[in-house]
Amino acid sequence: MRPLRAALTALFSLCALRAAGDTFTGQLTGVLDDCFCDIESIDDFNSYKIFPKLKKLHERDYFRYYKVNMKRPCPFWLNDGHCSINDCHVEPCSESEIPIGIKAANYNKEVNAEELQDCEEANKLGAVNSTLSNQTKEAFIDWARYDDAQDHFCELDDELSPDAEYVDLLLNPERYTGYRGWSAWRVWNSIYEENCFKPRSVYRPLNPLTPGRGDDDGEPFYNWLEGLCLEKRVFYRLISGLHASINLHLCAKYLLDDMWGRAKWGPNVEEFRFRFHPAETKGEGPRRLKNLYFLYLIQLRALSKVAVYFERSIVDLYTGNTTEDTITKKLLLEVLNETKLFPMHFDEKSMFAGDKKEAKTLKEEFRLHFKNISRIMDCVGCDKCRVWGKLQTQGLGTALKILFSEREIKNLPEHSPSAGFQLTRQEVVALLNAFNRLSTSIHELQIFKMLLTAKR
Repeated sequence: MRPLRAALTALFSLCALRAAGDTFTGQLTGVLDDCFCDIESIDDFNSYKIFPKLKKLHERDYFRYYKVNMKRPCPFWLNDGHCSINDCHVEPCSESEIPIGIKAANYNKEVNAEELQDCEEANKLGAVNSTLSNQTKEAFIDWARYDDAQDHFCELDDELSPDAEYVDLLLNPERYTGYRGWSAWRVWNSIYEENCFKPRSVYRPLNPLTPGRGDDDGEPFYNWLEGLCLEKRVFYRLISGLHASINLHLCAKYLLDDMWGRAKWGPNVEEFRFRFHPAETKGEGPRRLKNLYFLYLIQLRALSKVAVYFERSIVDLYTGNTTEDTITKKLLLEVLNETKLFPMHFDEKSMFAGDKKEAKTLKEEFRLHFKNISRIMDCVGCDKCRVWGKLQTQGLGTALKILFSEREIKNLPEHSPSAGFQLTRQEVVALLNAFNRLSTSIHELQIFKMLLTAKR
């Protein structure tokens, strides 16, 4: 009798595990909220059109070096969080490692026309070709003044600060570092509770680090969320999607073994289940992953809109190596051409519509809330997490800047810089690397689905 009971118990456990896997797959399907695109279409598009091309692009010199100030103090609290393992450390690049064209791009925006002409040979003006006419130089100076005054969605690091250093993103990949607990919880809690559009009285299921809240499955929060205006729902889904993407990278590049000083990194299925499986998250996990897809759509739309900016002959992704630069721009245009062909883009025109005065006020509130989140990235206690956090928030901030600059982008001149719209090299690097992170997240999600199926 006992062997039969044991067999039935094992069979029941196996069926329960399979049911849990089926529940996860079944919930992560269909059309996303607030748009007309389905998850399956994004999966196919990303796997066959985007991910392979982005993988090649982000390895090029222009996109692998990111300048960041790691010494900016947290503006909100005393930063006392530390990583638990050495991999949190970031080793900045030496001057000799940086391509000369990238170093020369850090020009002073306060330069006058005469000084600009004197240093033309040394400075390639970031992403802009240096063979400029006098008229173009004047336009460039006009743009520099405009860029200093325009409204950014992010708190940008001062690239001319002596504390700003280049980091090689390929040598410092985003992965699990051991940074968790109170310090990490405080960062995300501040982002959600103080910057998303919600009163403190409304409980929101936060993340696996949040203390338990009994049997509350978060449905009251989501019922309340659906009652918000589109813009505020979008804001929450963007932040939730970014959080999900970061967590996915930590699960996919997890420290599995560190014996004899030889670190072994790889996917941790149990960590993934803990963060995303409906059985472990009271049904919250699939919602987070759907927000990842929503964020992907937003940045995909931004890239499709900004393609015309990069298609101009004046835009030169300059590193000082002509062959390298030609290959890099060719790869970038291939990616951008694919984004333009996607048939189910998010319609950003549905946002900030209606009464112009109210829309303007809401847009400014939206911008300031996101800008504040970019400032919170300076409170992250793990250096590597901070680099990638700053890069991905800047990438999303750049995407938002693009989405809401439609008129300026339409009026771009073909052979000279624009006084109405311009991207710095740091914005370009952040934009493409942030989208690569999202593309990689969706690719890694497919791998976890297969691993979960294999463990049934």
